[in-house]
Amino acid sequence: MASILCFVVGAGAALLWQPGNELVRRSIEAAPVQTRRRIRGWTIAVLVVAVLILPQVSGTFLAQVAVLVGLYLLLALGLNIVVGYAGLLDLGYVAFFAVGAYLTALLTSPDSSLGIGLPFFVALPIVMLGAGMTGLLIGAPVLRLRGDYLAIVTLGFGEIARVLFESDALRPWLGGVQGILGIPSPFPVRIDLQLGTTHIFATGPQVLYYPIFAFCALAAVFAYRLSNSRIGRAWNAMREDESVAEATGVSTVNYKLLAFALGATTGCLSGALFAVQLGSVFPGSFDVFVSITVLAVIILGGMGSIPGVILGAIVLIGLPELLREFVEYRILVYGAVLVAMMLLRPEGLIPNRGRQRELHEAESEEEEETLDGDLMPQRGQT
Repeated sequence: MASILCFVVGAGAALLWQPGNELVRRSIEAAPVQTRRRIRGWTIAVLVVAVLILPQVSGTFLAQVAVLVGLYLLLALGLNIVVGYAGLLDLGYVAFFAVGAYLTALLTSPDSSLGIGLPFFVALPIVMLGAGMTGLLIGAPVLRLRGDYLAIVTLGFGEIARVLFESDALRPWLGGVQGILGIPSPFPVRIDLQLGTTHIFATGPQVLYYPIFAFCALAAVFAYRLSNSRIGRAWNAMREDESVAEATGVSTVNYKLLAFALGATTGCLSGALFAVQLGSVFPGSFDVFVSITVLAVIILGGMGSIPGVILGAIVLIGLPELLREFVEYRILVYGAVLVAMMLLRPEGLIPNRGRQRELHEAESEEEEETLDGDLMPQRGQT
């Protein structure tokens, strides 16, 4: 059953976003403003209803997969601010995920070295503040770098964080490779409500499902508002040409730091939820593969596109989990999908309009240059 569901969802996504079906999107964009708002409103309403009823119509396994998708979606929404909006290639994003998880464990677990046992929602603002400060501290010395140099340095920070968390020097505080145990969940073990004629029952991962997706919704709305603000326009200018942005008066270092801090805060929020979901944290959970996976989610869905990030998380995180019965082929299919996307649709499944336009304009210029180069010898012969 899971395989059939994966095939249907994957095939539907592939058909819906094929380049030949751009006519549908263009017709929607050409519709009157009220019609577009109505379509957008109905789409959001259907998605909200689907998200709300999924735990009620699915089993525990699907709810657990949805929780994992939600955690990676929250990570991807944060990294999308850094990579998709500001154009900063961060390969060490897992460090913020780990900081959020460990700060939550230290503040909430009675078995931690601090042993203060704060309630989760009291500790969460402290965790997010610490995340923002961590983003500023890491970003300040490296954000004058650009391109590949920035990617290499951030990758190094991610590995440094993992090594520190499992080091013997910090074992008295962070537990070393044994991690921190006994993290209490702030959510009830089960929910059993009777609302009129509707009976709502949830247990285990189904209980965590709703708060995780509530945080995802808040992060998506916040990111959307940012992208359409003055800050978002400054990030867009930096991403297109940092030198020109500086010449026009954009304080690129400050805006980079802001992007890094906001991305770090969102990543730490996901780490905090990850910690209370497992009830423990271990340094082995925070390797570089997490950063690469989150970056792949953004690239597959479309950098700078919130709907694209959502779809990318479903395809890259949800579908492989549902395909665990074909475990020996998962990595093969995973790699083949990424290669096919880079060749056939490099802008992503649901690309940001500006980035899609820029990419196709660049391709058109390359084709014109190639055509001119082919015609030059013929003109010389004539």
